[in-house]
Amino acid sequence: MKKLIHIVDDEAFMRQNIIDALSSQKVEFIESSDGLAAIEVLESKQPNLLLLDINLPGMDGLSVLKKARILHPQLPIIMLTAHGTSERAIRAMKNGAFDYLEKPFELEEFLLIVERALEYSDLINEIQQLRSERTRDSQLTGNEIVGRSEGMQEVFKLIGKVAMTNAPVLIEGESGTGKELIADAIQRHSDRKSEPYIKVNCGALPETLLESEIFGHEKGAYTGAHSRVMGRFELAHGGTILLDELNSMPLSLQVKLLRVLETGTFERLGGEKSVQANVRVLAITNRDAEYEVAHGHLREDLFYRLNVVRIIVPPLRKRLDDLPLLMEHFIHKYSPTRKVMISPETIEKSRDYDWPGNVRELENTIRSHLVLTQGNVLSFDKTDSAGKAGVEGVTQENLNFKERISALERELILSALYKSGDNKAMAARLLGINRRLLYSKISEYEIEL
Repeated sequence: MKKLIHIVDDEAFMRQNIIDALSSQKVEFIESSDGLAAIEVLESKQPNLLLLDINLPGMDGLSVLKKARILHPQLPIIMLTAHGTSERAIRAMKNGAFDYLEKPFELEEFLLIVERALEYSDLINEIQQLRSERTRDSQLTGNEIVGRSEGMQEVFKLIGKVAMTNAPVLIEGESGTGKELIADAIQRHSDRKSEPYIKVNCGALPETLLESEIFGHEKGAYTGAHSRVMGRFELAHGGTILLDELNSMPLSLQVKLLRVLETGTFERLGGEKSVQANVRVLAITNRDAEYEVAHGHLREDLFYRLNVVRIIVPPLRKRLDDLPLLMEHFIHKYSPTRKVMISPETIEKSRDYDWPGNVRELENTIRSHLVLTQGNVLSFDKTDSAGKAGVEGVTQENLNFKERISALERELILSALYKSGDNKAMAARLLGINRRLLYSKISEYEIEL
């Protein structure tokens, strides 16, 4: 389907130049020569992109920008002007412009920014489609990013800007905020989307195995290494690698990772021959990166190398406007055929809860109550402790011993993971179980880290 681009400029030759520049794209155009005409178009149509000159007759571009933000809050808007000043740029970006270009602009730069803006538009449409298609027959994949809060819109904007580049991205946020979904969205909207996408959990393996897992090993590199094995970087050649829990990676391996980022080469464990790695690196940390650098968990030079683009995913307590939408999403995800709603009282009480486990905790809460509730209205009070809810929340309708024990066990594991910052060795110690059992339970309860 063709994208619709609205060009607003009082100079006809400039509008034509833009149309000519984008003629090879699958796009259609609407033209307006003044601000008031542009508003009339925006009141009746919803374009995928607005190219907006600042100096316009009738109504200036910054005023059109503010009005367009009301009519179409998610519409990407690129501001254009022949009289560029830092003050205008700041005002344009502050009022929600996607980007800002001074005339005359370089064609290559213009095309790149337009491409990113359209990618961002696709992401927004994906979210809106998710909201409007709750009654469809097919089940959701569970990999959608759901949110309309200001904080999440900033995240979507960054995804749209960075997806089509090859720049490394550092994704930061508390446990349970959906950092891996952000990485998945970047990869899905990149020009490497058809290439390998390899994920490595740096906190799940000991140092000796982690090096082999990431960089591979040569025959005889260690006892039991009977043949050469390619590592994740080799397997991801031409594509993308996601390094989860980067702050858990040993410093000795961080040195090797830094070299890959700087030179695009590495050696397998036990090898001397350099291996080429054309790989885009996405990295996730569940703690503040500067804090990890200051405390010696993350090399400063590696941090600066990865920190080309940094996306900080807001915790749920800072995006409470997303609660109803997220609740609706998880109800449909886990019970697509039931007509279930959340009681208004529950939504209001949920706004007063800090949600320390973030979106993951909300998802588990909805899933648990869907299992335990027979009616069509979900009602719960997250100010209750897990133990209190576990005893007082049981009725004759949901008195299923196995399901209730499983739900409580899952909550305990999530609580331990949250308190330990997703450090599984520490979480196992808090729970008084061995790490192998913890890994087994994480897999059994499909807990995403």
